[in-house]
Amino acid sequence: MSGNGFLSSFSGAVQASVSVLLTIFVGVLLSQLNFLNESSAKEISATCVKVFLPALLFEKLGSNLHFDTALRYVPVLVWSVTYNVTSIIIGIVATRVFKLPTWVTPAIALNNTTSLPLLLFQALEATGMLSGMLMGSSDSISDAVKRAEPYFLVNAVVSDCLTFAVGPKLLNGLMGNSPASSEDKDLEEEQHGTESGERANEEPHERTSLLPNYVHENRTALQNGAYAKGKHHFDSLPDWLRETLDFAFQFMNAPTIGAVIGALVGLIPALHKAFSADSGEGGVMNAWFTECIKDIGQLFAAVQIIVVGVELSATMRRMKRGESNGAVPWRSIAFITLVRFIIFPLMSIPLFWAFATKTDVLGNDPILWFSIMLMAAGPPAMILLPLADVNGSSEHDKMRIAKFLTQIQYAITPLMSLSVVGSLKATQAAMKK
Repeated sequence: MSGNGFLSSFSGAVQASVSVLLTIFVGVLLSQLNFLNESSAKEISATCVKVFLPALLFEKLGSNLHFDTALRYVPVLVWSVTYNVTSIIIGIVATRVFKLPTWVTPAIALNNTTSLPLLLFQALEATGMLSGMLMGSSDSISDAVKRAEPYFLVNAVVSDCLTFAVGPKLLNGLMGNSPASSEDKDLEEEQHGTESGERANEEPHERTSLLPNYVHENRTALQNGAYAKGKHHFDSLPDWLRETLDFAFQFMNAPTIGAVIGALVGLIPALHKAFSADSGEGGVMNAWFTECIKDIGQLFAAVQIIVVGVELSATMRRMKRGESNGAVPWRSIAFITLVRFIIFPLMSIPLFWAFATKTDVLGNDPILWFSIMLMAAGPPAMILLPLADVNGSSEHDKMRIAKFLTQIQYAITPLMSLSVVGSLKATQAAMKK
């Protein structure tokens, strides 16, 4: 398919977005046919984050990052930090000023930086839209897509670090300092009454504790002696060291560790040769170890999107049973959509067109220009659901988040077509300068 002309570009971008929606629909079918349920979906999602994504980061960064290309990733790293911090500030201010629910802040701050862009680029490769961005006669669309993937993965590392470090605090309204919306207050009162009634009406059974709840909980906590002992030693450290270790620990997660190891393999010549070169050229680890890690990593994008479909199906079933309508305020929907699909593309596309045409900061790789223009756009990250689970959010809030993510934001994912077409046209214009 030719990338010339607005209509052909827009059509290709829509096809790429629809392919993502069809992948979500596969997840819905798997759930409806009872191949997967919500519990298994959570386990698969955890496996994606803890196994598939670290493997993907290790393989992509290890094979693509080396001293000759390392400078290409500096603008990506700087932009990733800049737009993520900016979106956090926008989310905090909007939540306070417009009295939006606290979950709106991480929904604005944390966008899907991995599974959606990777699937989108695979679809763009199939449509042939990237054929006008090649770096010479020897370059191919497949090579261009391979270069683009590490750019998005570096962006994903930054986003994941911020997700695990500040995501729970953002869901809490920055440790409870954010004023709750009127909707949240009404919901809290309703749930408090419901939970109290459930405890009062609960029928005793053979496994019911004879102790009061608070005594039973305290007893369980006291039994965890290893934790208490470790916490005692941690609390005995100087304040500055304790705060430093606590801050550093927030960034110690499986994706970050996989990315760091992959970066070291890429930047150390001997390791890069061992893991990435052909077997006949000294790549002693390539044929068996790197290929295994590559196969595992390639599972991430499609599987994670399928999990979205399973979550969507589970949400629909809850609503059908009347457990909750999961109503999402229209102001929250409108504001998040405006920021994620309109404001950031309007900000990033002209900015990096100027960098590409007026400076040498972005180098001479059009795929880098195109990729960095797209990084800040797109729907909120699906990690919001596991964050809500870990954070102990109410079932009603989790229902609203699930409905918002699956039925609303991913349903309007074709809006990404506007960002794709805008970035494509800006990149082609910059190449002519």
